[in-house]
This record gives sequence, C-alpha cells and structure tokens, in this order.
Amino acid sequence: NMKKIALFFVSICLGATSYSQQLPQITQHMINNYAINPAVSGMYDYYQVKTTIRNQWVGITDAPRTTVLSIYGKKSERVGLGGLVFNDQTGPTSRIGGSASYTYSFPMTQSIKMSFALSGGFTQFKITKNGLNIKDKNDIYMQGGDVVRSTPDATFGFNMYGEKWYFGAAIPQLLSMNLNLIDDDFVRIYNNDDVESNGKLAQHIYVLGAYKHNFNPFWSIEPSVLLKSVKAAPLQADIGVKTTYDDRLWFGMDYRNNGEMAVLLGYSIKERYLIGYSYDIPSSDMSVSSSGSHEFMIGIRFLAANESEISR
Repeated sequence: NMKKIALFFVSICLGATSYSQQLPQITQHMINNYAINPAVSGMYDYYQVKTTIRNQWVGITDAPRTTVLSIYGKKSERVGLGGLVFNDQTGPTSRIGGSASYTYSFPMTQSIKMSFALSGGFTQFKITKNGLNIKDKNDIYMQGGDVVRSTPDATFGFNMYGEKWYFGAAIPQLLSMNLNLIDDDFVRIYNNDDVESNGKLAQHIYVLGAYKHNFNPFWSIEPSVLLKSVKAAPLQADIGVKTTYDDRLWFGMDYRNNGEMAVLLGYSIKERYLIGYSYDIPSSDMSVSSSGSHEFMIGIRFLAANESEISR
C-alpha cells in the first residue's frame, strides 16, 4: 500500500530519537548544559568546549548514536556567544545540524541576573533507502536516491541565575518547519488528500535548573532538574544529583520518570580539562535486549592563567 509506505517514511524520520521526543537524549545535561539551553552561555566568564558522544541502547541493532560539540562563553560583560554542531543517527535515518547563538545578560538585582538567547542554524535529515527493510524493493517510492531534506532552525532561551544556582527554559525547533519528505508527484498521484506528507518538526520546551550547595571547602552537592515537553507526548522529567570532591572528582545519579536511571562519574584536571562518563541502566522492559546506554563527555575550559602558572 503506497499510502502506508509514505506514512512509514515520515514516521521513521521523526521517530528516530528516543521515545516520542524528536531531539536526541543527553544524560550529562548538567555538564553540557549549553546543548539544552543556549542562554547559559551568559553565566560563564570564560569560553569552554564540550563534546558528548552517546551510544544508546547497546545491543539493539541500529540503536541511536549521538555526537554533540559545543563552544560557548562570554564575549563581554553582557554578551555571550556560542555554537553547536551535532550528528544523530538511528538505523537508516540520520540528522546533522549546526547553530550559532547570541546571548544578552543584564542584572535584575544585585545578586540575580537574567539572560536571553537566540540561536539560528540548520538541520539536515537523511533517510538511506538501502537500510530500509521493505518487502517490495521495487516499490515506486524505493526507487531513486536517498531522501535528504535541509531546513533552517532556531532556538529561543532564557536563563535566570545567581552565584550558586540557575533556572531557565528553551524552545528548540522554534520555527516548526515542514520537511516535505514525500515528493510532490508522489503526493499528487497517491495521496488522495488524506495523507500527511510533510513531516513537521514540533516545538519542544526544555526547562533546566540546578543549585550548588557547599558542605565544606572540599564537598559540594548539585541537584538538577530537566523537564522536556512536546505536543502529543508525555512529559519527561530528569532529576539528577551530582556530588563533587575538591572541585576535581564528581559522581552522581539521574532518574527519569519513565523508570530509567543513570550513574555518572567524572574528573577535572587543573580545573581546565574535564572527562565524564555516564551509564544508563536499562529499564525492565529494555534489559532483555539492551545492556544499557553509554555516554562520554570531554571538555576544555579556557580559563585565565593563575599566578602559579604565570610564575612557571
């Protein structure tokens, strides 16, 4: 049935990422927070680079694989800049993109500041037809090359922050563009006016916040929360706790309201270089076919040289 195949192409492209969310999953969101909300770039007096590499649902064929590279920080007292590139692949579908952001910050009170950010870029979707398991390989829609669609994209975000906390929200896929996954000729011949052929990118709403509490000069704890909302999908909530020793070693846990849990571990070298790892423990439903998800993070902070380093 041609109509079913058309719907199949739309669904695999938009349903490639985890659950009903169209955007990739990141467990270490409290560390690579710019990937969630570009407005956080206004909080930092230095530039930093973060790379996240995620292999999801290891053991399942064609499971999602995600890579995110971000750079962000303050250009001046009130202006922050940032950029991000990503690649997300699930089976025969892939999604790559890039964006650049501008953030403006201003004081609300003596101890609280507010940042607003707008990022713009592009996203490219690709469906490799050779990777599809279709019974009728001679189907008309299976003829020709791969399906490739590019579209502009934008994200708006705001972030309110103090010395030890921040709270904000972002709206990725702000433009809600249509991908036009199905050719016009195909729609005209087979659509019969009742098949959605565009594949619309839905706006998401991300809410991200964290608070850092110092027990003493060596130990601190940082609870965080990430809420994800998209139309026609249940709210996803990530609640995390990160404990840090001597500003070097950190470990923690993350719990999602779908029953999944994750553990994370990391180390900071001279406050400049960051290495992090997280392991997502599979839920009872997934444990039969998957051994879990692995996520690696590498970061560099471009801090000003301190006195000890200058004296060398």
